[in-house]
Amino acid sequence: MNHSVLHPLAFAAALAFLPTAHAQTAPRTAATTLDKVIVTGNPLGSSELAAPVSVLTGDELVLRRGSSLGDTLASQPGVSSTYFGPNANRPTIRGLDGERVRMLTNAGGSLDASTLSYDHAVPIDPLFIERLEVLRGPAALFYGGSALGGVVNAIDNRIPKERIDRASGALELRLGGADRERGGAAMAETGNDRYALHLDAFGRNTSDLRVPRFTPVEDGSSLPEANRVRNSASRTRGGAAGASVFFDQGHLGLSVDTYDSDYGTPAEPDVGIEMKRDHLGMALALDKLSGPLRGLRGAFNHTRYRHQEVEGDGEVGTVFKTRGNELRLEAEHAALGALRGSVGLQLEDADFSALGDEAFVPSTTTRRQALFALEELGWAFGTLTAGVRVERASVRSVGDADPDEPKFGPAMQRRFNLRSGSLSNVFKLDPQWSVSAALSLSERAPTSFELFANGVHVATGAFERGDADLRKERGSNLDIALQWRSGEHHLRVGAFATRFSRFISLEATGNTVTELDEDGNPVDFPEHEFRAVRARLNGVEIEGRTRLMESAAATVDLSGKLDFTRATNTATGEPLPRVAPARLLLGVEAVRGPWGARIELDLAAKQNRVPSTDSPTRGYSIANLALTRRFTLGQSDGLWFVKLANAGDRLAYSASTFETVRGLSPLPGRSLKTGVRLSF
Repeated sequence: MNHSVLHPLAFAAALAFLPTAHAQTAPRTAATTLDKVIVTGNPLGSSELAAPVSVLTGDELVLRRGSSLGDTLASQPGVSSTYFGPNANRPTIRGLDGERVRMLTNAGGSLDASTLSYDHAVPIDPLFIERLEVLRGPAALFYGGSALGGVVNAIDNRIPKERIDRASGALELRLGGADRERGGAAMAETGNDRYALHLDAFGRNTSDLRVPRFTPVEDGSSLPEANRVRNSASRTRGGAAGASVFFDQGHLGLSVDTYDSDYGTPAEPDVGIEMKRDHLGMALALDKLSGPLRGLRGAFNHTRYRHQEVEGDGEVGTVFKTRGNELRLEAEHAALGALRGSVGLQLEDADFSALGDEAFVPSTTTRRQALFALEELGWAFGTLTAGVRVERASVRSVGDADPDEPKFGPAMQRRFNLRSGSLSNVFKLDPQWSVSAALSLSERAPTSFELFANGVHVATGAFERGDADLRKERGSNLDIALQWRSGEHHLRVGAFATRFSRFISLEATGNTVTELDEDGNPVDFPEHEFRAVRARLNGVEIEGRTRLMESAAATVDLSGKLDFTRATNTATGEPLPRVAPARLLLGVEAVRGPWGARIELDLAAKQNRVPSTDSPTRGYSIANLALTRRFTLGQSDGLWFVKLANAGDRLAYSASTFETVRGLSPLPGRSLKTGVRLSF
């Protein structure tokens, strides 16, 4: 047996004989069970939302945790990932990625450099997250144009939101998997009626990812067969301390946290990335106020981010730095008859620098100021919600760092006035059935790299040119859905249509640009330019769960998720690149006393609807199995799990991966992973 499987088996055997928990232990929480009010994009705390939202929490989150957000969320409808190897794996929503999908922590921006390049990881580790919310579709009203495609909100309790009347904590250990993960996280909290304190720490080491034997392809040439993805190991550490003080009508809190990760990317076998992010957060909440304001929420985030690419000889190549601040205020006004509403302010600034021979963007400063409002009205046809956002954005390039080596031109600044709006309605047909519709109009300012890029982007293997004259991106979206809920059964069928009159896309020009390598030899790179084109995206998302059998001793549930997105550049008639194919996820889950088991089949169709600059990606069918057991250990409640992933060891590739790395980085092969979580 593979050596990487023996360690998890030994761990599993030891845990299987721990004392059994009582059969009345609380049931596991599925991803589709909305056991709390949705936080993301929901300032009024409404229980019924027109926007499609997925939630991962509880046992389901423990079982789905991967080494990245993209891996953790891969099973959610409408969500795929950039998969630039297992470490740089950013979520993609409905075929949109990068600057159109906003990464949040407790509704605050991540303020990193992950949107600049596909080999840049998101500095949010799933190990410390308590809850993940994914809002599919435009959320520009609340979070700006960078949420035009959707939002991923990682929620933790680093700033305690509720009083803590006793000491508590959790410990989670994980071992095995295709990347031979050795990871763990610990959390402790204590407090009284007035104060609360939170501490956490986490760490993870992984080795090069094991995959089915394959022939790597680089620059169109075949390399020797391999069963590991080269340069895909990682080491990650982090932790946080936070505290809150409570008073009669709310709380005020502060937290500091750090994230430190060293990892490789398959595109560059002799280059390692060293990333560090330090973050300070503050939060204020006031509830049950009298007068014109009924509630007030405030949050401030300060981030310092550093990312350097280190050559095999230890020489630092390119250094990326970001220093950013975000202030967000939301106030709920007193009801005006049947009308409830909230108004808000968002201020954001970020100073970015890229220094080194491989820097393809200049140092820039970005500023955003926005006002937004949301109003909700109950009427004869359900709940009507309308919102509007006005925003000013400026992007300034400092120009050439060295005037003797002109590359980015003189310093210049672009300013944009942006407007976004939304209108939605949720209509309850009866206690089980509801129908919803949401229409939104969104605008996004071009990013610094879309405006000012000019150089070889090693991750994509292309010479990328920005366009300083780009206008703001503009799109409209319609979401409709039919939903049914009855006890343990639910079904949601949704469809969306998105139209862009100006969609900023990185397009191949058909030309080549010759650059000199470090030895002075000429190398040709394909030229790509950022252009505004017309685009159309349509899709369907279906998810459901039904209880097949229920008795006093056991339950059996069937679940399924189907999604499909069709994306087209209507200016050329060609498909947009890196869009996931039709996917189907089927699962059967059985629970008997403290034991649980799940069998899952992950199906993806062949993606042959690709632009001429890309190549088709074949489909796959992957079977996954999981076994869980609840137990008690002293005063602690525990969950043990073991997972067999890709049981058939099928060779598979992600269609949403950039083509330069797709042939170097298949999806993980057969692996066994085990872990345990204790809560006390």
